[in-house]
Amino acid sequence: MKKINLMLVDDEEIFRKVLSNELSLMGYEVLSLSSGEEACERINRENFDVVLLDIKMPGMGGIEALKAIKDSKPLTEVIMLTGHGTIDNAIKSMKLGAYDYLTKPCSLEELEAIIEKAYEKKYLAQQNIILKQDLERMDEYPEFMGQGSGIKMVLELIRKIADSDLPVLIQGEGGVGKELAARLIYKNSLRKDNVFVVVDCTSSDERRLEEKIFGSERKSSLKGKELKGSLLETAHTGTIFFDEISELSLATQEKLLDLLTKGRFKRVGGKEEITIDVKVISSTKKNLFNITQLGYFREDLFYRLNSLSIFIPPLRERKEDIAILAEYFLAHPTIPGKKGKELSKEVRNLLMEYSWPGNVRELKNVLERAMILSEDKFIYPKDLPPNLRGEESFLPSDSFKNFSPLEEVEREYIEAIVKAFGGKRRKVAEILNISERNLYRKIKKYNIKDF
Repeated sequence: MKKINLMLVDDEEIFRKVLSNELSLMGYEVLSLSSGEEACERINRENFDVVLLDIKMPGMGGIEALKAIKDSKPLTEVIMLTGHGTIDNAIKSMKLGAYDYLTKPCSLEELEAIIEKAYEKKYLAQQNIILKQDLERMDEYPEFMGQGSGIKMVLELIRKIADSDLPVLIQGEGGVGKELAARLIYKNSLRKDNVFVVVDCTSSDERRLEEKIFGSERKSSLKGKELKGSLLETAHTGTIFFDEISELSLATQEKLLDLLTKGRFKRVGGKEEITIDVKVISSTKKNLFNITQLGYFREDLFYRLNSLSIFIPPLRERKEDIAILAEYFLAHPTIPGKKGKELSKEVRNLLMEYSWPGNVRELKNVLERAMILSEDKFIYPKDLPPNLRGEESFLPSDSFKNFSPLEEVEREYIEAIVKAFGGKRRKVAEILNISERNLYRKIKKYNIKDF
């Protein structure tokens, strides 16, 4: 348990020395001072849990020192020490924010009890502030809500590495929130006021992707030199995020390694080296070490990217967080008019038993779909996809027979959103948080007819 950090302020030297020694023997960390002026100077530089403050001292008295201490460190609890003739001042100090007062001399048992209670109050106030900050942050990043040790470790790692300019590799299955983790690192970094650029590495057109990342330079008979800017130049002084970096071609990997090694790169077709200042974050759902051993990814680049590493656990390993996430998604629906839905007991059990191959993304999609289909306040098993109920899916045509359970959930979810908004493409894309172009691809893939 943490040692309670005490400041003892009293101008009576013998009393101060005796009490300081007794408190140290009781296991407290004690700083002993003789004046209010000294106390105010130290409180501005250091943190103390509890201050024991004499009311009547020459120079700055206890009441004045109390005001200064509470102004500087509002959470620090102050216990006033008073003689029999200063009770009125002790009561006045309580109105100014003192935790309590004790009349000298007092028993060590009484003093210990009041110190422990004062510390408990300070600790709870601190925890409430931390919780409030966490909730404000989690409203933007709900995927990282939870009480489990796995997700708490991820958040602690993000906090520790955010200010470093070393490359960060984020690994985890699809749907766990890798891009959100990257954005959380960026938002907590020294580069947070600069740009955050995302590179989707899954493009099938390798040449075009390389030109997007590094830019291009061509000679033109009409225009002379034709330049196309790069995402790297856009990200200068900011952060660039390579999503699914394992999909990069070996040629592009080589150029990226050169950038990480030298801090410079050349445009495709160009000769001039461009110096860049950028923080690199990358993600992959594959085991990058394994595909490196198989020769599909450069080993030297892997070790560069893996300077700092974060693994986001799958939802099936975060069982204690499923109910918390579900309640959040129900309380913050993306579809108007669906707030206030609750889970039936049967649905709660089904959510806990399911393996969630699509992780948090799948959980959100399942609940959004259920909110659309639910006909009253509660969500029942009938509102869930068949695979969550342990039933075989009914697929309307052979064109769906090769879809995974996660793809089936996504298809049903998109269909439900399309129907809810009468086929309005822009609104559907906004609700799904994807581009209209990406929506068009999914509509085509799943053969959805309502557009």
